Amino acid sequence: MVRRYQKLSPAAVDEIWTRLRCGHAAKPIARQLGLPEGTVRAYLVRCGGIRPDPRRRASGRLSFEEREEISRGLAAGMSLRAIAAQLGRAASTVSREVATNGGRRRYRAHISDRQAWSRATRPKACKLATNPLLRAIVEEKLRRRWSPQQIAGWLKVSYAHDPEMQVSHESIYRTLFVQSRGALRRELTQYLRTGRVIRRPKGVRLPDGRGGRPNILHISERPPEAEDRAVPGHWEGDLVFGKNMSPVATLVERSTRFLMLVALPEGNHKAEVVADALAAAVTTLPTHLARSLTWDQGHEMAAHQQFTNATGIEVYFCDPKSPWQRGSNENTNGLLRQYLPRRIDFRTLTQADLDAIALELNERPRQTLGFKTPSQALAEVLR
Repeated sequence: MVRRYQKLSPAAVDEIWTRLRCGHAAKPIARQLGLPEGTVRAYLVRCGGIRPDPRRRASGRLSFEEREEISRGLAAGMSLRAIAAQLGRAASTVSREVATNGGRRRYRAHISDRQAWSRATRPKACKLATNPLLRAIVEEKLRRRWSPQQIAGWLKVSYAHDPEMQVSHESIYRTLFVQSRGALRRELTQYLRTGRVIRRPKGVRLPDGRGGRPNILHISERPPEAEDRAVPGHWEGDLVFGKNMSPVATLVERSTRFLMLVALPEGNHKAEVVADALAAAVTTLPTHLARSLTWDQGHEMAAHQQFTNATGIEVYFCDPKSPWQRGSNENTNGLLRQYLPRRIDFRTLTQADLDAIALELNERPRQTLGFKTPSQALAEVLR
């Protein structure tokens, strides 16, 4: 059975995009407009979540009024050159218009205008559709889970003198989401960090912080060198959770964005266990790469003094409900979800598994590092 969706009016289309920009999802939009949810969702998927540009007639094309003048001139027996002079157009333009639409005897203005409007819907092929080598490179990087922004930045550096081998991240996103462009297959969206098949507008998310804890060093007391990222060795940390609340500890170095993943024994995230696991991980670092650690106010770091006694590294705590104060770690945790989605029980992963994931992330270029990788940035620091 073929499912048929209700055709949307221009007013309904305007309302859908207005509500989408305000943060509404397809289901409440459909309910508020009295439309089937499948109709709204199918329309958004077809557009890739990107509003199509409104169709308009190009300024250099013949208008309907000019076609009426051509029709009247032909009926009066005027020559094509005389009609063109009357319109202020080239004789070849009028001659081509008449020949394309039936000749002198069969030319009709309204039919010619309708056919011209229909022919104008033919889309212009995008760069990825016309350049097989560039398309293959983009597909290969997407399969390696590079973001479109990382790909675009890398291409600009690697092919600095060849504009044909460069493409913007916006073009990559649009070609993925808008399938009518016919270059990148929708299956490649599974390699994006979010795995989405349509673009969603950015919305405001309320911070989800934890309550305050006694006897802590506040982030305002952190050395100024950690704030400006000029000196390496200042880390940000957090726990990410998988299925059945199975945790993994993440540590991100602020200046190089280098990532370390720490397995917790049997998924235990009690404070003493976390302190011992983190201490074992950071004691493998050179002294000049172990200066401070910034954490949120979660209960898993209640034994921060135990960690400091074992490592000599002070722990600084963010304000409640302020995850942006450890933004490098938050951003990296988002990238990490490509490898550690919430549906996986992290207790099934070994430290070797986590090291392999960290290695792959550390070899992905970052815009904030000038499209160097964290591994390259760390190597420069170590030299």
